[in-house]
Amino acid sequence: MRIGILTGGGDCPGLNATIRGIVTQGIKEGYEIIGFLDGWLGVLENRWERLTEEKVEDIHREGGTILHTSRTNPFKEERGLERIKDTLRKTEVDVLVAIGGDDTLGVAGKLYEEGFKTIGVPKTIDNDLSSTDYTFGFDTAVNIAVEAMDRVHTTAKSHRRVLVVEIMGRHAGWVTLEAGIGGGAHLILIPEVPFDIEEVCQTLIKRKDEGKSYSLVAVAEGAKAAKGSKFLSREVVKEEKTDAFGNILLGGIARVLEKEIAKRTGIEARSVTLGHLQRGGRPSAFDRFLATRFGIKAIELVKERKFGQMAALRGTEIISVPLKEAAGKTKHVPVELYQETGGLFWGK
Repeated sequence: MRIGILTGGGDCPGLNATIRGIVTQGIKEGYEIIGFLDGWLGVLENRWERLTEEKVEDIHREGGTILHTSRTNPFKEERGLERIKDTLRKTEVDVLVAIGGDDTLGVAGKLYEEGFKTIGVPKTIDNDLSSTDYTFGFDTAVNIAVEAMDRVHTTAKSHRRVLVVEIMGRHAGWVTLEAGIGGGAHLILIPEVPFDIEEVCQTLIKRKDEGKSYSLVAVAEGAKAAKGSKFLSREVVKEEKTDAFGNILLGGIARVLEKEIAKRTGIEARSVTLGHLQRGGRPSAFDRFLATRFGIKAIELVKERKFGQMAALRGTEIISVPLKEAAGKTKHVPVELYQETGGLFWGK
């Protein structure tokens, strides 16, 4: 049996560990493994390489993906489905394993409905896929954000400033919430709970009046003001154009808050956007372990002929769920959890 694998969407710490898990376990089962380059684009263009144990032996320690990636949506490309069928026929691939987030897995689900044997492995830094407790890459991103906030604490304190840290999180605030708590942020703003800019500023003023010389604000890139606010009516975007899956590029909320806070409070403010720093570098031990287990589970699903499924973590167990259930549903931070862990004003 020949298995094809691809990595789609944004790069993420742990992708290489997943590839290594699939290849190592697959070869043990007697399967041949090939990797398509640049995500779905490589399938469309029939670009791939054979993967061996020697090729993947040490890659679990590396960030990124040796197969490279793209945000290509084959269903938006001319003759996309026909070209995929042609590639899989020419390469004699029996099963296609797609490693990615909601968009990549959505394509894999559609292909399964078209009669292809597909399996999904969940990947998203935002940890917002509905059918798994955790996705690899998330733990690494949280740790990077916590380290960054540890560092900006000292400069904020030295200059008696408000420092706003922008963290990944388009629709879900998991990274910002966990990193905000771990990094000692005094205010935590996430997409699920729209904020009142006046309340934010009054809290910062109160902290200063109480002799607290600095404040740290953790804000998700997708955070937005409450409805009816004249300050901000929507998420802050870098540019209006969308990618092949209809996603708009967010970014800049920290800079907007920096200016508004300084104007309204008279307190000196600065901002920092972590951006792609959260995607880069070596994965944490947790992410290497989880990604490897997902890769092994993918081969188990192939062996058991459970196609149209995605590997998922429930508690400490790796299970499988239907792709149609996994894609298209965002896992949001429950408001109750947000309130339980301190809510908006952690350091009030």
